[in-house]
Amino acid sequence: MLARAKRFYPFLISLSFVLGLLPFSFYEACLAQSLSLYTPYTKVSVPPGESIEYSIDLINNSNAIKTSDITVVDLPKDWTYDLKSGNWDIVQLSVLPKEKKNLTLKVNVPAKVDKGAFRFQVQARGYSSLPLTVLVSEQGTYKTGFSSDQRNMEGAANSLFTFNSTLRNQTAENQVYALTAQAPPGWNVAFKVNGKQISSVDMVAGQTQNVTVEIDPPDEMKAGAYKIPVLARTANTSANLEFEVVIKGSYKMELSTPSGLLSTKVTAGDDKRIQLALKNTGSADLQNIEMKFSAPTNWDVVFEPAKIPLLRPGATLDVFATIKADKKAIAGDYVTDLEAKTPEISSKASFRVSVETSLLWGWVGILIIIGALGSVYYLIRKYGRR
Repeated sequence: MLARAKRFYPFLISLSFVLGLLPFSFYEACLAQSLSLYTPYTKVSVPPGESIEYSIDLINNSNAIKTSDITVVDLPKDWTYDLKSGNWDIVQLSVLPKEKKNLTLKVNVPAKVDKGAFRFQVQARGYSSLPLTVLVSEQGTYKTGFSSDQRNMEGAANSLFTFNSTLRNQTAENQVYALTAQAPPGWNVAFKVNGKQISSVDMVAGQTQNVTVEIDPPDEMKAGAYKIPVLARTANTSANLEFEVVIKGSYKMELSTPSGLLSTKVTAGDDKRIQLALKNTGSADLQNIEMKFSAPTNWDVVFEPAKIPLLRPGATLDVFATIKADKKAIAGDYVTDLEAKTPEISSKASFRVSVETSLLWGWVGILIIIGALGSVYYLIRKYGRR
């Protein structure tokens, strides 16, 4: 019997040990269940230099008030974080029974970081742990990014070419970038941020800034493709970007008369036909030219032709304008503006029109005067002087 009992000693000792630990393990399990941490975003993927915001709930599953220190552990080197609830930085939270408290965790991924998976935990000390994983999608570098979705534009020499670009400070430090351009002589390049012209931009680490680049070539620039390099530079880092401007030519035209004389005479109520000379003085085709006018009230102008589909560079076209004066216009000088207009450019000629009174009305006036004098003479002859 004694020998048989001795065989059960190891088993009895092991059983006693397990039974001794059971209350402690059960207690730990109860603690873990009483407070728990939850977020739906347990694994996210971001590029270097990005910030991640987690919304985390601390849930009290028990029937008593629970208080715990909230900490972030195992965060990779050079990573930083902010832990808030409401507008307060927190280190400890207390939760009523069967309720939950929300906290916000902002994790800042450095710009200089290896590609891969990084793991850390949020802990409600003594109760619960929330494991989180961040996948860094690419290798981080200490550099500056300068990019644009549209780097090529085409237009006339007297056009303003506006490009939108993005400058990224992908370094781990604040930077002041000097902005410069290498443009041909006579070209103007302006950098703008939020509508204001600048020559440099101050950026904190990880910041992205939209920069507008306006390129203005000389009006007489010949047709061709021109490359304009721009540079963002600091003492430690730089990035360049190249834009291409394709010049089709310049839009210019001149509206005048063959003689250059911009005055005429017209009788009230009559019209006057004027020959105009419309010349394309630019280096690009002029299309869909419309003839318009601005004249005194009750005046009218008719053009022949009123629309010109195409006018080649260097070509001159005769256009006739018939100006009709108001029949009630009194003698004097009037201004009538004649204009040739395209979607790109316009040219205006201001005519001084001298209005003369009709000769018919002059003769009518003379006859009225003669009639009046005749009536006076008749009355004097008939009745004599008294």
